[in-house]
Amino acid sequence: MPLSSYRMHRIYLAATMNYGLGSDDPEELAYYNKIRKEMADMKNDPVKKGIPLSWDTLEGMNK
Repeated sequence: MPLSSYRMHRIYLAATMNYGLGSDDPEELAYYNKIRKEMADMKNDPVKKGIPLSWDTLEGMNK
């Protein structure tokens, strides 16, 4: 049986707030671990800030 949207929301809140799940249901554990893995992956990805500049386009605008 698929997880209800209510249960998915509760699991998402538990995962994002770093709480334990408190359930042994394999479907709920899989969803909880998926959310935790996505959060860990986001922390490891570098954040690119600013506007990338291409000097070639600036030179073309001056002509």
